[in-house]
Amino acid sequence: MIKCQDPEAVHQSTLEIAAAWLALGLDPEQVVFYRQSDIPEIPELTWYLTCMTAKGLMNRAHAYKAAVQANQEAGEDDDLAITMGLFSYPTLMAADILMFNASDIPVGRDQIQHVEMARDIAQRFNHHYGEHFVLPSAKVDDNVAVLQGLDGRKMSKSYNNTIPLFLTEKKLKKHINKIKTNLLEPGEPKDPDDSAVFQLWQAFATEQQTVEMRQQFAEGIAWGEAKKQLFELINSQLAEPRERYNQLIESPAEVEKILQKGAEKARKYSATLITQVRKAVGIRPLG
Repeated sequence: MIKCQDPEAVHQSTLEIAAAWLALGLDPEQVVFYRQSDIPEIPELTWYLTCMTAKGLMNRAHAYKAAVQANQEAGEDDDLAITMGLFSYPTLMAADILMFNASDIPVGRDQIQHVEMARDIAQRFNHHYGEHFVLPSAKVDDNVAVLQGLDGRKMSKSYNNTIPLFLTEKKLKKHINKIKTNLLEPGEPKDPDDSAVFQLWQAFATEQQTVEMRQQFAEGIAWGEAKKQLFELINSQLAEPRERYNQLIESPAEVEKILQKGAEKARKYSATLITQVRKAVGIRPLG
């Protein structure tokens, strides 16, 4: 979703996100990797779906409700600074999903509602115009944890408590050293299940490494030593992706070429489906 911000920031963010996926091993030859704005059928489908979507459904969207609540707590009008982009964003997400008739949508628990809304919208469209959309289902991997940030809260850019993946070694170490810990001294047993340091370790470590670190926590590892080992683990795993990421950032034309190739593949699907949808709603040649 595009918010009111510096256009150059939006442009740079696109490059960074694409480069991150590619640097971490996404193979564009094995998947359809595209930029949403390169698929004109998506905004067109968004409008058709908008015309079929009940306002009451959008009223229940978590992001909209949170924005209204924040306004109420501040003593402002409920809809202060709330744009239609925010309010109808779930419809755009529905178009993203339904355009390619995806059936299983891997998401985190905080995104389940978007898939459920897409399903509701698809059902309503199918009821009126025939079976054009697969009804998607959210697939949540319970083994994927929501990571704690530097301050112990959920890791989120909104909280400014993240550890960007492709920081330099020096900055990565600095961020890891900022992770909030308790006041337990070296030698005092520590609870790994209540520690952001251990949680991050577990996200990068092998099963055996996790067992060994859990034992070190039980033996009272010093926080400084735990953070040192965490830095070494993460840095070793990100060294190669970091190098590839930096290469891609310096070669935006290479990234653009990959995205355009992905868009060509994506439009083979989207052009076919939007033609069917247009015909279903009555937008077709007269003779």
